[in-house]
Amino acid sequence: MTSLAVFAYMTAVFLAALLKKDNSVVDIAWGPGFVMVALLSFFWEPGSEARHVLITALVLAWAARLAVHIYLRNKGRGEDYRYAQWRRTWGKWFVLRSFFQIFMLQGIFLLLISYPVALVNLSAAKGLSPLDFAGALVWLGGFFFEAVGDYELKKFRQKAENRARIMTTGLWKYTRHPNYFGEATQWWGIFLIALSVPGGWAALISPLTISFLLLRVSGVAMLEKKYAGNEEFAGYARRTSAFFPWFPKKT
Repeated sequence: MTSLAVFAYMTAVFLAALLKKDNSVVDIAWGPGFVMVALLSFFWEPGSEARHVLITALVLAWAARLAVHIYLRNKGRGEDYRYAQWRRTWGKWFVLRSFFQIFMLQGIFLLLISYPVALVNLSAAKGLSPLDFAGALVWLGGFFFEAVGDYELKKFRQKAENRARIMTTGLWKYTRHPNYFGEATQWWGIFLIALSVPGGWAALISPLTISFLLLRVSGVAMLEKKYAGNEEFAGYARRTSAFFPWFPKKT
């Protein structure tokens, strides 16, 4: 059910990107895809329990904030540099490779990461457990890091004198990527909630997938490659934790 829905959704996003000639729309569509999975699984079975409401509400709050943030960040900026580069290098295979390597691949990741949400919503387990409260607290901590980190960076970049500089204050003083850390942390919180239902351990695929993507693929690794050779960033990296928040080193 969710697999077919995600396939149809990502195909529609792909067609919209073709019409707009901008594959960046897939980034805006990322959060709403999770909303679709959450709501489909929530309403699939009649009746709902507190855990269903909790996990669905957390996903909706995360997805709504992220989608609005990305939309406002990308508005008027044209296609993201990653997609623009692939548009140039893929040549005649651009449309086909875009469909599979961007849109369908993100659909697969969406399914893997959203798995605990569907698992919980389709489970008949009743009553909240300590794991639900622990998961919600972990999620709140992650939401704080992601939302505040994004806000701090946005305000920093709004000043013309900061356009070519590196953000090193606020949460960015303790981790080079507070928003990515917050993103991963929220899904570890969702996983804790899923542990309260039968087969919850299988939901470990969700936080492992998002953590791997953020650390090794599209997050930290890709962004820091962009700053290779930047002396200001090199100094910042020497004293600041890459991912997990910690006190800066003295240099």
